[in-house]
Amino acid sequence: MRFDVIGLGSCSVDLLGIVPSFPKPDSKNKMVRFIQQGGGPVATALVTLARLGARVSFVGKLGDNEFSRFAIDEFIQEGVDTSGIIKEGKAGPYFAFIVVDEKKGSRTIWWTDQMVSRLKEEELSKDFIRSCRILHLDEYDLPAALLAARWAKEKGIKTVLDAETPEKKELLSLIKLIDYLIVPEEFALTFSGTDNLEKATQFFLKQGPEVVVVTQGKEGSLTRTKEKRFFQPAFNVPIIDTTGCGDVFHGAFVYGLLEDWPIEVTSEFASAVAAIKCKKLGGRAGCPSFKEAKDFLLSFGSERMKSFLKTDKVRSNCPSVFLDFLLLFLLYFL
Repeated sequence: MRFDVIGLGSCSVDLLGIVPSFPKPDSKNKMVRFIQQGGGPVATALVTLARLGARVSFVGKLGDNEFSRFAIDEFIQEGVDTSGIIKEGKAGPYFAFIVVDEKKGSRTIWWTDQMVSRLKEEELSKDFIRSCRILHLDEYDLPAALLAARWAKEKGIKTVLDAETPEKKELLSLIKLIDYLIVPEEFALTFSGTDNLEKATQFFLKQGPEVVVVTQGKEGSLTRTKEKRFFQPAFNVPIIDTTGCGDVFHGAFVYGLLEDWPIEVTSEFASAVAAIKCKKLGGRAGCPSFKEAKDFLLSFGSERMKSFLKTDKVRSNCPSVFLDFLLLFLLYFL
């Protein structure tokens, strides 16, 4: 396959500021720190995967403007392939203002899609979409996501969905095509129409996914299949910012799928990578390399995870970075 993962969905440009405490109305406050950074569910998951060593590509629509160029440049710097981006004049990424409470590490997001131009079904390339091992989707270009998921399903390519707006009942048609559904607790309960998480996960399993993961913020995550269920506690780390934590969790979870790890190992790995991310401002700045994630888990992971990381099953199925280096070496010296 040309890529380990193709992600189709949204990307954003985030303006983030840390404040001593959340401001009162009509007040003027100095920020402790400010950065501009790329974001978005699928986009940040791909950056996470690229840092871990996977070969990834983003499919979306951007234009010829300052914010689009910023988003594309950051993709390139992170090693995310951009050949699947559709260029359209004034199209742009989502745009977000994010205020982070320094004391709590919590954040509030204001966002707009006024620059966004939706990806159309006829703009997709079946061959390109099928040039991956896993297809990662979000909810923001639903008709295009549905078509891509059908193409992937026909080819036997595994699909992963990040959904966060439970009011979008039309998402059910996409969920039916998904193999791995990873959603926040609020989405799971509201979309399924129950206040019981067990019933919610059962509801989703009946729709088609083989694995349902419900993230629960600082508590951890619940994973359920037809055969088993288990809870993965979150790691206790000093929190600077939780922005993008779920997106990073998705990326790290997909990495475990690429490696064909046991689902319990994949869940703990994703939890660790998301925790490491929280130690820096923004959704991407704290995304670790594979070595950083491994070192963290060797120190703070479960005994099961520590034992697993010492086996030859680690880094066996995602050799993209090594192969790229080897190819460049051969081209240069031969």
